[in-house]
Amino acid sequence: MELRQLEYFVAVADEGGFGRAAGRLHVVQASVSQQIARLERELGVRLFDRTTRRVGLTAAGERLLPEARAALVSVARVGQVAAEIISGAEGVLRLGTARAFAERVHPALDALADRVPGLRVRLVQDARERRIDALRSGELDAALVRGDGPLPGLTTMRVWDHPLFVALPATHPLAALPRLEPADLAGLPLRLAPRDRNPAFHDLVTGLLRASDTDVLSGPHFTTLQETLTAIATDAASGSPSWTVFDLAGDLPPARRIAFRPLPGARSAVSLAVRAEPPSPAIRHLLAALKAAAVQGACTPPP
Repeated sequence: MELRQLEYFVAVADEGGFGRAAGRLHVVQASVSQQIARLERELGVRLFDRTTRRVGLTAAGERLLPEARAALVSVARVGQVAAEIISGAEGVLRLGTARAFAERVHPALDALADRVPGLRVRLVQDARERRIDALRSGELDAALVRGDGPLPGLTTMRVWDHPLFVALPATHPLAALPRLEPADLAGLPLRLAPRDRNPAFHDLVTGLLRASDTDVLSGPHFTTLQETLTAIATDAASGSPSWTVFDLAGDLPPARRIAFRPLPGARSAVSLAVRAEPPSPAIRHLLAALKAAAVQGACTPPP
């Protein structure tokens, strides 16, 4: 069965004759008669009663006509949806992300849903390296990653950045300073996650300290922010002060006996990584929404 056979069937039924259907379809009448005959043979039923005066639907034709119309509507819808996918107005984007990005990602996706309601974004939360591997393999369409440096085989587009904050015991003498420079922290053990857990952030912090010739002692590993803040406060009470550094996407976390100070001039970049090919319209919609959310949610460090 061919699509045009259904089109000819509907046209003959609507026009009440082969000649008028041929005129509507811009084909010769013989072609219409031929295709209807083929359709009847393939279906095994007669669709029309033909007389010298009129052409009318048989009982089988009346029953099959709504099905033919529905099939043509469905085919037209397939083409329409394909056009919307090409334009980025329809479809599903698989976005790799991390919990740390939630305060910017969710408002961005809410705004995207308002502007492009047919475009859905499916979030996949995973570790950075697994996000990158899934993007390269085609399991993801895009991924948010820390840093804006090159990634082999991928293109990165910076979407926002976060200021860096120092957290240290509120009882430490450095907590009396309104702002801290890296050199101020020399000799105080730093809690930093191993490089393999967060290469971009690890390199940012260690590079910043090297650039300022700051000799920082390595302290216990950073785990989660809240656990690390609790450990800093607890260890300080027992005479073992330490500090950590984190990037701030929203409000400062609640913490007792902890002082927070901005690290001037230091910011952590977050980029949208995609495969190294021209970004699709859907990716461009997502990129615009993420950048808009960054502007609206930009954090101003407290004094």
